Order: sequence, then C-alpha cells, then structure tokens
Amino acid sequence: MKQHAFFGLVQAELAAVERELASVILSRVDLVTDIGGHLLRAGGKRLRPALFILCAKGGRPDPAGLVPVAAAIELIHMATLVHDDVIDNAATRRGMATANARWDNHVAVLAGDFLFAKAFALIAAHGAAGALKILTATICAICEGEISQAKDIFNPDQTEGDYLARIDNKTANFIAASCELGALAAGMPDADVRALRQYGYAIGMAFQITDDVLDITASSEQVGKPVGNDLRQGVLTLPVLYALRHSPRREELRQIVAARNMTDEQVRKGLAAVHATDAVEYCYRQASDYLASARRVLPASLPAPVHGALTDIADFVGLRKY
Repeated sequence: MKQHAFFGLVQAELAAVERELASVILSRVDLVTDIGGHLLRAGGKRLRPALFILCAKGGRPDPAGLVPVAAAIELIHMATLVHDDVIDNAATRRGMATANARWDNHVAVLAGDFLFAKAFALIAAHGAAGALKILTATICAICEGEISQAKDIFNPDQTEGDYLARIDNKTANFIAASCELGALAAGMPDADVRALRQYGYAIGMAFQITDDVLDITASSEQVGKPVGNDLRQGVLTLPVLYALRHSPRREELRQIVAARNMTDEQVRKGLAAVHATDAVEYCYRQASDYLASARRVLPASLPAPVHGALTDIADFVGLRKY
C-alpha cells in the first residue's frame, strides 16, 4: 500500500487497520484465507478508512471503535471490487491478477460475500448508532449504480446526467458515508456532520471522474489494468460521452461503441476520437468544480491539522496520476 503525506495524521491508525484486516480475513477454510491475503497484498489507497478516521479526529471519538469500523469500511470496498471484477471479467487490478482470474467467478463471488459478512460483523460489534443503516443504504446505492451501468453498456444514447447519477451511486455515496460515519463517531454537531458528508460526496464525484480520465490517458502500469478497459467493456464514461456529443468523428465513435466485441484497433480508434476533442480538459474542469465545493464546505470548527489534511486530499484527487 502506498502512503501519502496527508495520511501522516492517521498513520498509526491505518497501520492498525492493516493488522485488523489481516486478522479478519483469516478463515478455517484455507482457500478463503488465501484469497483474502491475495487481496490485501494488492494494496490500495485506503482512502475511505483514512477519511473516516480523519473526520473522526474532528471531535472526540471513542478510540476503541475507530480501527474496527475503518477496517469494516475497507472490507466493504474490497468486496465491491471483487464483485466488480467478476461482472467485468477483469483479469488484473492494481497490477495483480484478480480473484476471479486466479481462481474462478464462483469462488470470487463467495469471497466477496465473505468480506461483506466480516465487515458487518465488525460494524455490529463496534459501529456507532446508525452506522449499519448508513452502510446498508450505501451498498444498496452501489448495487443500483452497477445495475444502471449494466443496463446501459454499449449504449451511445445515454446522457451525462445518466453518468453522473451512476457515479453518485457507485462511488460518491460511499466516500460521503465514510466521512459522515467519522463525523458521527466524533460526536460532531449535525451541521458539521452534514458538511463532512457533502465534502465526501464532492471528493467521490471528482475521484471517479478523474479515475475515468485515467482509464483513457494513463499507462497500464500506472492504473494497474488495461488502458481503455471501460470503453472495451461498453462502459461509457464522461470523456467518451463528451466526445459522442462534440467530436467531428462522433458517428464513427458511435458505431464503435455500439459494435460490441471491440477489436484492439476499434478501441484504439475510439480513444483517438476522444483525444481529438477537449474531453479530457472538460472532465478535469468538472472534477475541479467538485473539489472546489469540497474545500468550501469543510467546517471551520475542524482542528487545523484535520482541515489541512482534508484539503490536501482534495488537492491529491485533482492531481493524481494513478
């Protein structure tokens, strides 16, 4: 796992989260433990548990519950990624073989279910009042986003509004919930809880837009999966939707999108059509607007180090290359 400077304030807690994750994935079934270990070795940014802990440091949380709930949040994220990889038939993530590629879809789905169950066991034992309700609503939203995405694959007629609603469900709500749970654990006033949820939501929207830009601009080594993978899978992200409206080659791009079973050459041509527009610049402007909103809503009552770290996270999301 790569650490970032803005995580310095929660470095000790994140190290404890890693230990908790390593303990929680242990199973009486060796294969389950092997899969969990494989997923942990793949690493990740640990953004959601870090945001939960940072927001909790805005008040006076019960320290005994922080690490287990942070670990539960990361377990839910891991579970959704395992299921995502099955849906997408993905072979790599973070530069490593996915669970479905190394084992099979059947085993991977059950491993994801195991992670969900472990997460909710931690929440039941250590979560603040209302945490279960927030996280179950979040998972429902993620599922709705995935179903909406599946309904619209290879559909060139979907709109930017459709895309924003999808990433609202798939990404932004979970990051918003992580911040909200931290604020609730800290016992912060209702107005500050709402503000930190808004901060997390805006961070999540910007994070996903940036992620979708990286899918068409970064190298496979940077993102840990094939470039243009979303287009190949028929998942139309904001830069592609923008090009479908504005590119002089939009009819060619439309035919490529609707063709299904794209060849490497079709993917290359599709990406070239997107890059021939100002789609990337447009997407970064949208992300920048969300990040400006995130910085603006941060409560003034936050301790200066917490406020600074949350501001730095917004800066990182806008500049990240992986």
